[in-house]
Amino acid sequence: MPDTADREPRSAELRTDVAHSARVYDYLLGGKDNYAADREAAAEIVKIAPYMRTSMRASRNFMVRVARHLAVDHGVRQYLDIGTGLPTSPNLHEVVQDVDPSARIVYVDNDPIVLVHARALLTSTPEGRSRYIQADLSEPDAILTAREVHETLDLNEPVALCLLTVIHFIHDDDDARRIVRRLLEPLPSGSFLALSTINIESAAKPLNALKKNNELVTRTKGRTTAQITSFFDGLELVEPGVTAVHHWRPDEEARQIDDSQVSVYGGLARKP
Repeated sequence: MPDTADREPRSAELRTDVAHSARVYDYLLGGKDNYAADREAAAEIVKIAPYMRTSMRASRNFMVRVARHLAVDHGVRQYLDIGTGLPTSPNLHEVVQDVDPSARIVYVDNDPIVLVHARALLTSTPEGRSRYIQADLSEPDAILTAREVHETLDLNEPVALCLLTVIHFIHDDDDARRIVRRLLEPLPSGSFLALSTINIESAAKPLNALKKNNELVTRTKGRTTAQITSFFDGLELVEPGVTAVHHWRPDEEARQIDDSQVSVYGGLARKP
């Protein structure tokens, strides 16, 4: 069944004259869904952090490896992906439906710009299902009670909750942990949490890049390794635990990346 987008964007939020985080990210990944303001902001960030493109690609490829691992090694066929961002092939549903065409995915983002592109670009196999809803990570109950979630996912069966490079938009540490716990709460045993975010202790030393991003694009908060690991409290971490994303079950491309080029750490854990 094709993906459906279930909310109308507010046109006032679709400005192209100011930098926007999703489009800056798209540009750094080599995409085309961006404008001059986004490219200018990205250029300023890259001046401070020349590693940024490599880090973005490593983060995206982490998603691919995690998704394939979940589908192949754990047989997970249901995914709740919050903070989707602009579609970039391969998207999560493409990875998991390549393994199991019946896999079901709900994408969530609060960004009307993402919604416009999701309507056109996110598709599903006939056997599976892919839905898109506009909702905010800061309001987990609105996500969990959304009609689209319950029409697409069976919450009596394992679900992979994917929070990839999105928790840094939640600035308060207590709020961030509360949101993750709330999202995991209704998911059954055997579900998984995949999470990645900016590590201020990483070899890439991203503090100056974060400052510039906060100035030009949107406010984000990096965290320490211990703070990132705390999101997985009460869960069973999958080896190799919380690590720089290019070290998580690396493929040949990931093995070629130097630690100084990656600012994002992540991990995968099972709900007992």
